[in-house]
Amino acid sequence: MPANVELPLGMLYAFLLVLARVSGALVFVPLPGLTSVPGMARTVLAVGMTLALQARWPLVDASSVTVAQLAGWAVLEAAVGIAIGVAISMIVETFSLGAQILGTGAGYGYASTVDPNTQADSGILLVLAQLFAGLLFFATGLDREVLRLFALSLDRIPPGSYRFSLSSAESLIHLGGNVFSVGLRLALPVIALLVMVDVALALLGRVNAQLQLLTLAFPAKMLLALFVLSWVAVLFPRICREIGADALAAAHHALGL
Repeated sequence: MPANVELPLGMLYAFLLVLARVSGALVFVPLPGLTSVPGMARTVLAVGMTLALQARWPLVDASSVTVAQLAGWAVLEAAVGIAIGVAISMIVETFSLGAQILGTGAGYGYASTVDPNTQADSGILLVLAQLFAGLLFFATGLDREVLRLFALSLDRIPPGSYRFSLSSAESLIHLGGNVFSVGLRLALPVIALLVMVDVALALLGRVNAQLQLLTLAFPAKMLLALFVLSWVAVLFPRICREIGADALAAAHHALGL
């Protein structure tokens, strides 16, 4: 006999609400090359994460929910996801800011390639920093923390109950300020050495005006920047974990968890 599969309407509403929350975060979560993949792949990823959270889906009484109320809840659920996504995206933005500060001074700003996230011309150092930060996002287990944060938010914030307050905005703004300070500190050691190279080349130019120092400046500064970056790269996972902890704390505060 053919079997009929019946899906309760309340479960369908719960699925749509959780999907709206997850989709709101995937707009900003720093997955490598997420915006360059086909739309179907991104849709499958959002649906897969939603199904993984099935045990935490809210209980929705379909008989007492109108279409307008459901649409309003979906907007609030998307706001929850966007708050999580903005906080988590600060991890990649920190490394990207450090690469942007360093790229021009080291001479890498003169060579450009295609940014996998925006499909625009970007400095080669910026693209490498974005890809490297995206890999650290998975290597340090922050992807699991994001899923855990979604599960906790589903337990603590029922559908339609989230209210974005001034304190929530302050936590995200403070996190954005930390991005600038940490990004500057990431680039500062290399920038200091590059300034020393410029001073040394200027002194050599004063000693002997016949030296063609312009042809030596670019390779010297680029090689020095690569050497220092390879030397301090062992610290990047720890920095990523610390930034990730700050981002998760800001997301908890923004959601009132």
